[in-house]
Amino acid sequence: MVTSAAQESMGIAASLRPVLRSHAIEDAAQKRRKLLAQGAVCDDVAIQGKFIGRVKPELNGCGVDAAVQIESVSGVRLSQASVMDCKTAKALKSWIENAAKPAFADIGGLRGLRIAAHYTCRTRNNEPGGKISEHGRGRAIDVSAFQLKTGQEISVLKGWDAAASRTAVQRAHKGACGPFGTTLGPKADRYHLDHFHLDTARHRSGSYCR
Repeated sequence: MVTSAAQESMGIAASLRPVLRSHAIEDAAQKRRKLLAQGAVCDDVAIQGKFIGRVKPELNGCGVDAAVQIESVSGVRLSQASVMDCKTAKALKSWIENAAKPAFADIGGLRGLRIAAHYTCRTRNNEPGGKISEHGRGRAIDVSAFQLKTGQEISVLKGWDAAASRTAVQRAHKGACGPFGTTLGPKADRYHLDHFHLDTARHRSGSYCR
């Protein structure tokens, strides 16, 4: 027999329960979870793309052993599917979630990234006879612009010093230092005036950020 006190307690508990969602909403949510799981790579549902395996080197020092092709990270769309290793994909996720998204939250919210370069077998800055770039090892990605939910696109070239966007763009640049081993931007040299170069190479003295 249920006492009046127990009934009262059960009534309170019932009143505190959230309103049950309809079966249609539940089914849609479950379908979305399955789709996300199907597109997940690097054991992370927030990193969407496909596994492509070994990328054969065209030059000595290039190539990727277990490459993935990333389309979006934490809901932020990449302008082109980008090839990299999982370490770089996870660094990209960390940067997007902890730095890039917060940086643009007050001026429209971040929707996408314009990608200038990802995997490509070449030397650093395309200099003849130079060392192989981290791009050639699947450890680098170049970002040339930030696409906002408002439809606006803020380029690194113009946004770095523009009054309306410089705080956000420079904050995003600073926030890449840590998740990535190398962060280069407009103040680094003439090669990076119009984009951020982000790679996961590690240096003895710590992250290299310019």
